Parts: sequence; C-alpha cells; structure tokens
Amino acid sequence: MASALSPPRGPKPKGLPPSHYYESFLEKKGPCDQDYRKFWAGLQGLSICFYNSNRDFQALEKLDLRLFSKLKDESPWGSSRDTSCHFCLVLRDQEIKFKVESLESREMWKGFILTVVELRVPSNLTLLPGHMYMMAEVLTKEEARRAAEVPWCFLQVSRLEAQLLLERYPECGNLLLRPGGDGKDGVSVTTRQILNGSPVVKHYKVKREGAKYVIDVEDPFSCPSLEAVVNYFVTHTKRALVPFLMEEDYEKVLGFVHSDRENGESVWTVSSSRDSGPAPHANIPKPLPPVPVPVPSQEDRLPPLPPLPQLWDQDENYVTPIEDSLAAEYMNQDGP
Repeated sequence: MASALSPPRGPKPKGLPPSHYYESFLEKKGPCDQDYRKFWAGLQGLSICFYNSNRDFQALEKLDLRLFSKLKDESPWGSSRDTSCHFCLVLRDQEIKFKVESLESREMWKGFILTVVELRVPSNLTLLPGHMYMMAEVLTKEEARRAAEVPWCFLQVSRLEAQLLLERYPECGNLLLRPGGDGKDGVSVTTRQILNGSPVVKHYKVKREGAKYVIDVEDPFSCPSLEAVVNYFVTHTKRALVPFLMEEDYEKVLGFVHSDRENGESVWTVSSSRDSGPAPHANIPKPLPPVPVPVPSQEDRLPPLPPLPQLWDQDENYVTPIEDSLAAEYMNQDGP
C-alpha cells in the first residue's frame, strides 16, 4: 500500500535580523585594547551593538549610551598614510575610540548617537538634507519607544530615601524620579548638586494631566512622557543634571549550597567544569551566604539604606532637608 506523500520540507526558519537605527562597519578601541578591532555595528535604542559580520544576529558586546557624557573628534596618529576619520565616545566610566573610513561616516555616527541621547537632531554637524531627514525619522521612533517605557532613573523610594541615594552614590547621577507624595498619578523629581562645597537638594513636582506630564515651575512645561520630563531637566541645565543609574554587580563564579548527609552540615561550594561533583573551597564548613531572592526591577536591587530618622510632627512624605537651610523644599511650590 502506497504511503501518503508528505509535504515538501521548507528551509528552517531563521531568526529575524536585529533592527537598527543606523549600521555600518566600525573599528573600535576600548581602554583595554592595544589596537583597533573591526566590527559590524548597529545603533539599537540607547545601545551600540557590535557583531562579527553583518550576517550575525547575536551581538558580541554592547555599549550603554545611558552613560553618555560627550563625543569628541580624534586626530589620527602614527602613519601619515592613515586617511581614516577618528572620533571618541566618552561615557561616565570609560572612553572608546572609533575609526571609520570617511568623514561622512563619522558625521553620520555622531549624528545618530546625539539624536537618540539628546532627543533632538543635531545642527552643528556636516550633514546632508537626506541625513537630517533620516535622523528626524529615528527621533520619532526613539521618542515613541521611550514613551512606552519607564525611565531607568524612576525608583519606588520616598523623599528621604531619594536624598540618601543621591548623597551616598554621587557617581551614579544626581537626578532621580520618584512617586509623588500626594497619592495621585504625579511624580516628583529630586536633584542634588554641590555648590561651594555644600550639598544643595531640590524637589520638583510634576503633575499628571490626562496623557501628559506638566512640570510645575514658574512657566509650566508640558511633556508627553516621563522620559521627556527627564530630558527637560537634563537639557535645561546644560547636562549638569545626570539621571541616576546604579551599576549592577554580578558574580563571576557559579556557587551553590552543598549539604553533607553524614554530618548534616552545609558548605558553600563552587561548580567546577573539570569535575561533575561539588568542589568545596575547604574542608571547614563556612557560614552560608544570604539566600538570593529574585528581584523584578532595578529599584528592588538597591543597596540597603540606613534607618530613617524620627521626624517631628510631619507627614511621612515631608522630611527635614539634608542641609540646615530649607534647600529641600519644592522649587515650584510646597508639596511632597
């Protein structure tokens, strides 16, 4: 009996190629690199992704543009026959040098990076009208992407906790968003800067009016999203205010708790690739480390803060400022 014909098998579906705002070859030299390495690079949101080739879907590494500080041009050094164009990306924690083949490519990369970081099309670069149009389209896409996200500097903390975070971790930024203390949909902005050696802490109220956020200053400013609120404070202070972003610490060695059935004791062991069994550090039992608890968001990963001081006849959303003067009051009006 003849068997039914099976349908022809088609090619296995491949993964979708990554979507980039802009992509091309880039030669990259990081702080630990002795020479430039050539990658296929693509700008994806606030990340620059690096691949072995333009056929790869998985990025080898990424640069986080949330840590952006500035861009600057670099003069080529070494051989006089080097006709490439150089520029440098300065982040908070490192500087990365890039080399491209032409001035146009350099200006394109700088333009797209500034567009997604500053949420505006730069006007001080050597760009053609077609390039400006491409960046305007990217600006629209990036604004829509950020409108659907909560800014990374928005944390579920109180006013005092926000002040303490900015005081304890100044290298992570000096601007933080938090829920408003009025119990409504508004938010509050807390900033901390140093003036003549003394800390100056300010709080600003942002009201929710329909689908927009209104910054309650002398001349109220309306923003379509919380990300636009952050961008308002950054751009209107000439980037003196930096959104708070705490770095995450990750373990480099896989460890686990191993229980000894004979004596009932437990030790912290490290997984070994050469041995399928546990490899304890020592024969002497060690105290167990804290049990890790999965956390869903950045604000839950914050380090423990010192206990809150007792307040005198104040609501829980109103606290005594850090400095002696009333520098922690709202700049726009009294409020949480």
